[in-house]
Amino acid sequence: MTGTDARAIRVVIADDQALLRSSLELILGGAPDIDVVGLAGTGAEAIAQARELAPDVVLMDIRMPGGDGIEATAAIAADEALAATRVLVLSMFELDEYVYGALRAGASGFLLKDAHPDELREAIRRTHQGESLFAPTILGSLIAHFLGAAGTAGATGAAGANGRAGASARGALDRLTSREHEVLVLVARGLSNDEIAAEFTISVKTVKTHIGSLLSKLHARDRAQLVIAAYEGGAVGG
Repeated sequence: MTGTDARAIRVVIADDQALLRSSLELILGGAPDIDVVGLAGTGAEAIAQARELAPDVVLMDIRMPGGDGIEATAAIAADEALAATRVLVLSMFELDEYVYGALRAGASGFLLKDAHPDELREAIRRTHQGESLFAPTILGSLIAHFLGAAGTAGATGAAGANGRAGASARGALDRLTSREHEVLVLVARGLSNDEIAAEFTISVKTVKTHIGSLLSKLHARDRAQLVIAAYEGGAVGG
């Protein structure tokens, strides 16, 4: 593992393939602001490493023995002692159920394993800063999932759990100011704080203030949950 610079972003890598773990460690360890502090080969080990080391970010594989990445993500997100730990899912699969399951479990982002090393390092940084990052194809899958779910709910009179969740989300969105709603839409579309600031010609600090208000009003843990709220509440229609 790499050094122990207290100023660096502390990362645990969880993947069942030893060769890939080593490769990811080399890729991330080459960045002066990232410190790989732990390696895990199973879901259970990922949870144990997170609880022992309290990293800033866990880079999580989906398919692992001993509890998969979604189960491990849910356990980490539910642990109050790990409230500052973020999970970034890295998978070779982009199936809707994996994307949605990971986000529902508490993941802050979802990248594919064919991501460029620079993209992966930047994703770690953005995740640590409280932003969410999705590969373009993953964001497309996410949109398709919610649009499909909305269509199904509409065809059945918005009955059942999906209908109730959508109605609840829409009610929460009604409490937002116009600017907060605009910021939420751009968050759901995957824009960074800098990009949102440029879109509205406001400061990044102001964007962060709006996002803090969104997190509070929508009872969201992070930006990934804001994405879910935006789609469930109908703020983004495709």
